[in-house]
Amino acid sequence: MLLDWLKNDCLLNVTSCEAASNDASFRRYFRVQIEGKTFIAMDAPPDKEDIVPFMHIANLFKHANVNTPTILQHNLNDGFLLLEDFGSQWLLDSLNEENATMFYKNALHALLPLHTNENLLNADLPFYGETLLRLEMSLFEEWFIEQLLDVELPQNLWENVQTCLVKSALEQPTVCVHRDYHSRNLMVLPNGELGVLDFQDAVLGALTYDVVSLLRDCYVDWSSDKIEMWLHDYLQHLQRRKVTHVDFSQFKRWFDLMGMQRHLKVCGIFARLHLRDDKPDYLKSIPRTLNYILQVCGAYPELHEFQQFLQQQILPQWQKQFFNLKL
Repeated sequence: MLLDWLKNDCLLNVTSCEAASNDASFRRYFRVQIEGKTFIAMDAPPDKEDIVPFMHIANLFKHANVNTPTILQHNLNDGFLLLEDFGSQWLLDSLNEENATMFYKNALHALLPLHTNENLLNADLPFYGETLLRLEMSLFEEWFIEQLLDVELPQNLWENVQTCLVKSALEQPTVCVHRDYHSRNLMVLPNGELGVLDFQDAVLGALTYDVVSLLRDCYVDWSSDKIEMWLHDYLQHLQRRKVTHVDFSQFKRWFDLMGMQRHLKVCGIFARLHLRDDKPDYLKSIPRTLNYILQVCGAYPELHEFQQFLQQQILPQWQKQFFNLKL
């Protein structure tokens, strides 16, 4: 149906069509060639995915000077979009020790419009409040702890962890949050700039969410020294633009605890992708994600009890499961 739409409804001369990338959602992407140029065609089944938020956020971000792909054609009934092609060079595949600082400087610079543009703050976007924060963390309990590992999470302990993380998130300045800003959603373009993908779940929420998504990426990790250097540089940009006036110690605490909330959620999502959607490859990123959680727990006394629970109850069970899967 996608090809039929492009050829017969859009009257485009499509000469080739091939799968472009896999996605953690139900969306599928195809690279199509039309009169010697390549484009991306999205197929989002309407009963599974709604392309209206994608189109809405793409328009908002374009007007805020965020480099998102231009939408060239759309079909709301069938969930089809024809998009500008940002190529196939993920930031993840381009990173090395020598160029990391340059790329992360560019990626953080690309974040500034989300954190400083007044029009985005006034846009009709959902608020990333306590309800959504807790709903996301429940994925860790349901899918990773209970469904994957068959372990029971002590409720008093779990409530204390959630309360701590929610409190930290809600005391931060509110900005536009991409919500999945990392090396597999940033493309290195031929001109050296970065293109931004997978932005349709944008919300208004905590200042550090996208920063920690990028710097404590579930698909690649860096030394603490590098992360602190990049984080300190970004805080200076925010201070100059009067987004926040907190010192680095407070900003780092926000960053750490926001990252823990995200990584709890992501562990749950990776487990769900395996159990529900038959996508086991995402489990390979759980060890790195769990390690981030343990690092943060070790840095803050109020999380030490949760760290002990993870080390004594969760890690042995996870290691047994991971070994048996033979990924």
